[in-house]
Amino acid sequence: MNRRRFFVLMTSIAISFLIVVGCNQLASNNPANRAAQSQNRQSKSVELTVSSAASMQDAMKEVADFYQKKHPNTKIIYNFASSGTLTQQIKQGAPVDIFISANEKFMNELDKKNLLLPKSRKDLLKNDIVLIIPKKGSVANISNFQKLTSTNIKRFSIGEPESVPAGGYARQVLTSLKIYSRLKTKTVFAKDVRQVLTYVELGNVDAGIVYATDAKISNQVKVVASAPENTHKPIVYPVAAIQRTQNPETAKEFIQFLDSDSAKDTFTKYGFQIAS
Repeated sequence: MNRRRFFVLMTSIAISFLIVVGCNQLASNNPANRAAQSQNRQSKSVELTVSSAASMQDAMKEVADFYQKKHPNTKIIYNFASSGTLTQQIKQGAPVDIFISANEKFMNELDKKNLLLPKSRKDLLKNDIVLIIPKKGSVANISNFQKLTSTNIKRFSIGEPESVPAGGYARQVLTSLKIYSRLKTKTVFAKDVRQVLTYVELGNVDAGIVYATDAKISNQVKVVASAPENTHKPIVYPVAAIQRTQNPETAKEFIQFLDSDSAKDTFTKYGFQIAS
């Protein structure tokens, strides 16, 4: 092939390439095509795994129902446990998109390890700590936390303080009242706050310390005292997307939905207070 024919051939290839690129660019800039691409993305089915503090399960299940009615292609998969357990799972690489903790401590741990999606964290809810006894058949004649030292209280329960935020708050309250060490021999430690609630409901213990929201969902327990605010740190529930999520936009969209009126109404119905 002589040089002239080679030059003509290469020129033709270059022109053809520019025409193809130009057509593709025009197609992508076409508003109708952009809308179609967006609709295409929205039509894809997405599964979002939300690891949430055990105390939130009733409210979050209802919130998911509202969300999925508006976003039928997004399936919310919940993993409920103590915040400490969920934190360890995330550290070990569990496939989690969103984490909601019942305290700031565990969210801070993940933040320090750069496991949170930047700018996705926010304070979501607040709660209170209360002392409960069985509504029926109770032998406990108590009206405040100090009465837990009474001899008629044989067994009482709190969450494991190191892994269960409600247990950590309970320990703060009892320590502030200078009775924590006196109760150790009669304390039954639970894996999460809902187990404490179950122990009290079944009469396995004479009393327990749970969140106000846990007491609210049960008709088998009675609240006999609320912990004074100055006896424990503020109870805040932060939420954030996890850095390794495969669906960052959907995760951020769900977190934004948690701030919507319908989600807030659900949270307040279950006794939570809105953090912001």
